[in-house]
Amino acid sequence: MAAAAQRPMDDRRRDLIGLGGWTLLVVITAMGGILSPPGEWYAGLQKPPLTPPDLLFPVAWTILYGLMIAAAWQVWRRTGLVAGLAVLLPFIAQLGANGLWSILFFQWHRPDLALVDLVVLWVLIALTMLRFRRVHAPAAWLLAPYLIWVSYAAYLNIGVILLNGPAPPA
Repeated sequence: MAAAAQRPMDDRRRDLIGLGGWTLLVVITAMGGILSPPGEWYAGLQKPPLTPPDLLFPVAWTILYGLMIAAAWQVWRRTGLVAGLAVLLPFIAQLGANGLWSILFFQWHRPDLALVDLVVLWVLIALTMLRFRRVHAPAAWLLAPYLIWVSYAAYLNIGVILLNGPAPPA
């Protein structure tokens, strides 16, 4: 009887640890963007039509990162890490591609390489959504705004390349 009484607390503790872990992974990803601010180089570029104001980017990414955490956590709660590795691995891989984009674009000033990364990122997000859907469909839908935003980012990235060249001078 005592073991049964402990179960809900153990589940809550496990859930909180898992939520903390997924949050930490996403925050590490976000550091790529935080440590790669747009700076003067980006300010001097010609930008395509429909480029949003700079203030929109941190707001959008904060929301998207929150949705990513919620999606991964929901799937992890249903599969666990080891048993769910095949489902969660594309999610983890897309975090790497996500963090790399800011470095390629803003630090290395290589929109051409950043675009290649965006294509890989888009495919990984789509694959993640397909795998998440098998486990928990709402978790897959939580990533839909992210896929849309990355599609929009690809438009902006292509526009920068067309207007400024594949690797504009620093």
